[in-house]
Amino acid sequence: MRFFKKLHRNERGFTLVELLVVFALLAILSAIVIPNAATFVGYGQNEGASTELSIVQTGVDTMMAHQKISSVNVTAATDNMSLFPVGNALYPDYLRYEMTTGTYSTDATGLVTQVTTGF
Repeated sequence: MRFFKKLHRNERGFTLVELLVVFALLAILSAIVIPNAATFVGYGQNEGASTELSIVQTGVDTMMAHQKISSVNVTAATDNMSLFPVGNALYPDYLRYEMTTGTYSTDATGLVTQVTTGF
């Protein structure tokens, strides 16, 4: 027993107060960081949906200008751009990808509406 007492004589551990202070600091930091990180995730999804709508609208506008047409067939909501708009598909000539994350519809004037964002 004397051997073990001599061996551990100069070693010191953390006190309960020190441990409580560390846990309190971690709790405060997590209370600040976690809600802010969740806000950034939501912001990115909204920006992604807005950007995709803009891309699809640009594709419709480009298709209408290229084909010299002033109206398109009214199209129900879809995420398949090889069927959108009916009779004048955007994919593969005007959009890079066949499927989109959200679903889109269009009216006769070519105005695209985002029905669902897909996020």
